[in-house]
Amino acid sequence: MARLHVVTGKGGTGKTTVAAAMALALAEQGKRILLVEVEGRQGLAQLFDVPPLPYVERRIAVGPGGGEVFALAVDAEAALLEYLDMYYHLGRAGKALDKVGAIDFVTTIAPGLRDVLLTGKVYEATRRKAHGRLAYDAVVLDAPPTGRIAPFLNVNHEVADLAKVGPIRNQADAIMGMLRSDVTRIHLVTLLEEMPVQETLDAVEHLEALDLRIGSIVVNMVRNSPLDDDALALAVKEKLPTTEISKGLRSAGVAVSKELVATLLAEAHDHAVRVGLERENRDRIDALGKQVTELALLPEGIDQGALFDLAEELGA
Repeated sequence: MARLHVVTGKGGTGKTTVAAAMALALAEQGKRILLVEVEGRQGLAQLFDVPPLPYVERRIAVGPGGGEVFALAVDAEAALLEYLDMYYHLGRAGKALDKVGAIDFVTTIAPGLRDVLLTGKVYEATRRKAHGRLAYDAVVLDAPPTGRIAPFLNVNHEVADLAKVGPIRNQADAIMGMLRSDVTRIHLVTLLEEMPVQETLDAVEHLEALDLRIGSIVVNMVRNSPLDDDALALAVKEKLPTTEISKGLRSAGVAVSKELVATLLAEAHDHAVRVGLERENRDRIDALGKQVTELALLPEGIDQGALFDLAEELGA
């Protein structure tokens, strides 16, 4: 059973929201879930309306099933200090390096090392044990967007020129082994729009080329049309019956004018065209043959109540 859920998606698709909802959905009775972010945006703190997350795991929510959701913002510099203390016992010496800017310098000139440090912390949290059992029943990673997800997870390649042997290389190999195992699933969040769908298709191809396992495609912000297929077909052709529209408006107590009817017909046409494009994009997603999960558009926006609603949809 998967215990590490990596959530990615093009910017603007709501991947952080989906990652948070997924963590809540996994927080069944008695379960402990860790929700991790690695981009330094503090998006999770904003979603859950809590102070900015430090480099410390802390509880931020109780799931609808009674479990607990903990959160962690992983900072590459702090992770490197932790790494130096763990493997080289530098302790105070490592902190001195940080004060003179050496830590930031190293992670800047070696972005591959930065990704190893970020994924390494997730690797450690997924495997960590306390009192003879796993510290967390599952870990959800709010990962970088689809355009960067393949190199971010391909840590072996990223450190190939940096370390051929030694602890860094060994850790990269161990991380890659976990990412390619049954423990890990990668979920891609998209909208039914051209660019997000294309990035999703490209990301699936790149990830599977690395032998990484796709969990599900999450189609976010889905809008259901109030028109049936026959009405949509007429709207595209601009042949909706104006007499019936006028009659319906009058029965609703609305003053009818030619301008109003023309405006409604134009909006119906634009709506029908958009629905047609969304269906074409959905067909492209379905052609992947992956599990697809739909989440409805929440017109009132995202607050904690909305997060729980999305968690319930995901759980179902």
